[in-house]
Amino acid sequence: MFDLIDLKYSGNIFLGRIVMKFLVCVDGSEQSYKAIDKAATIAAGLDDCEITAIYVYHIDSLVGVGEAYFTEEMIRRVHEQSKEEGENILADAQKIFEKRNLKVDTLLKEGHVATTIIELAEEGKYDVVVLGSRGLGGFKKLLLGSVSNAIAQEVKASVFIVK
Repeated sequence: MFDLIDLKYSGNIFLGRIVMKFLVCVDGSEQSYKAIDKAATIAAGLDDCEITAIYVYHIDSLVGVGEAYFTEEMIRRVHEQSKEEGENILADAQKIFEKRNLKVDTLLKEGHVATTIIELAEEGKYDVVVLGSRGLGGFKKLLLGSVSNAIAQEVKASVFIVK
């Protein structure tokens, strides 16, 4: 069944049927949209799958570094903008999956990006984590660090990094 791609199967069986569970990480970058497309292509060829798209935003580093420079109101606005941005990106991802007749659940989380994804991948017993090789550049890249590398090193499931 998975002869085109070498994926570790973690044994998600529901009611006697095999269900492949995908965790697709999105951040609005070109690479994350490529990851969405690749995950949708693979999932469309399977008999049954569960797809979760996740967007994680992290503002703690602003609070820690800039407490002297940022007011509580400014931090609240950054939090709201990050949350709204995540909701929009997840809505875009959902539309892409739905165009291929694939159901997707979406998750919006606040926290350290790599750590949050790693924990969710383990707790949710996902078979494969799909993400872009590089996220957003500039300041956001500074905040995110090397998310794909951390996930590839720490997640027990297969990790599909899309270039």
